[in-house]
Amino acid sequence: MELSQKIEKAKEYMKGKNLAIAFSGGADSTFIAFLAKKVANNTLAIIFNNGLMPSKFLDDAQKVAKNLEIEYEIINDDFIKNEKFIENDSKRCFICKNIMYSKIKKLANEKGYETIVDGTNINDLLEDRPGIMVNYEKNILSPLANAGIEKEEVLEFLSEKNINYSKMTTCLATRINRKEKITLKKINRINYAENLLKNLTKLETVRVRDFSNTAQIEVEDLAPLLNKNTLQLIESELKAVNFKKITLAIDTLAKAKKEIVVYKPCKDEANKIMFENELPYEIDINKTCIELEKLGPVKCSDEMGVAMVDISGRNVTLFKNGKIVARKVQDKEDAQSILLEVLPLIRRTL
Repeated sequence: MELSQKIEKAKEYMKGKNLAIAFSGGADSTFIAFLAKKVANNTLAIIFNNGLMPSKFLDDAQKVAKNLEIEYEIINDDFIKNEKFIENDSKRCFICKNIMYSKIKKLANEKGYETIVDGTNINDLLEDRPGIMVNYEKNILSPLANAGIEKEEVLEFLSEKNINYSKMTTCLATRINRKEKITLKKINRINYAENLLKNLTKLETVRVRDFSNTAQIEVEDLAPLLNKNTLQLIESELKAVNFKKITLAIDTLAKAKKEIVVYKPCKDEANKIMFENELPYEIDINKTCIELEKLGPVKCSDEMGVAMVDISGRNVTLFKNGKIVARKVQDKEDAQSILLEVLPLIRRTL
């Protein structure tokens, strides 16, 4: 499906509605806001600041909203005071999204906005993001994911239309190694380190991961760092804020596009093409079967951990462990189009 067709499909979810957007000013929420402005009845961007965001997050988000000529509201919170969140266990993402979307929904409803959307794209559904469960529980719509719009398509569209967006919109708590407690001291030194690197390199996107007092630097381009004096300055500055060791990730942030489907030859059926993907999380078979009924008759066995659905003669099998197999498809493009329909209907476990 062409991007133009996907965009029209995404617009249908928002057309004529009083629409509130969970807005960060990043690529995805900027894209959804741009589309919403064209088709929604009224549009409100709600910016959530949890107190753990990069330094310019709030200013940049407001600037993007103003450039799009969209009204916005700001919700301020302080997640460092939330004991369950700072434990930083496997539920951190869910806890964060649950608090954030609960407050966004409350504000939106108070102001008369009955529909709430976010910028979740189809690629996000291929990653381990437990917070997506909050979208389903609170009926937060994700038009980009439902329309099968990929991250790469979002970035290409914004570039072609010359639409500015913020590149630093992820919570600094995500830089701290899972199961290591989130503290204000860690957040502050990560923030300091990233600001230092941005000033030194003039790069827009940098990450400094905190792994047990080791700073792992990730940048979109290594070249500005590969200078002896620059590296010595970075080492000196980061050790001054109590990092014990500094490392540089040579696989940059500009990673290759992740394939939605992978070809797997069928040993037993030479004339049939098979593609598969393996999600990094387990699937809730019962809930997924209910959603898959939107596509056609479903065969479901919670005991065996399997769900099967036929879509226009093509067979898709989903396994509890996260594997998805598409059979009887014509080619890779056909398999991908089928998977783009199925992915938004999958319900994961926490």
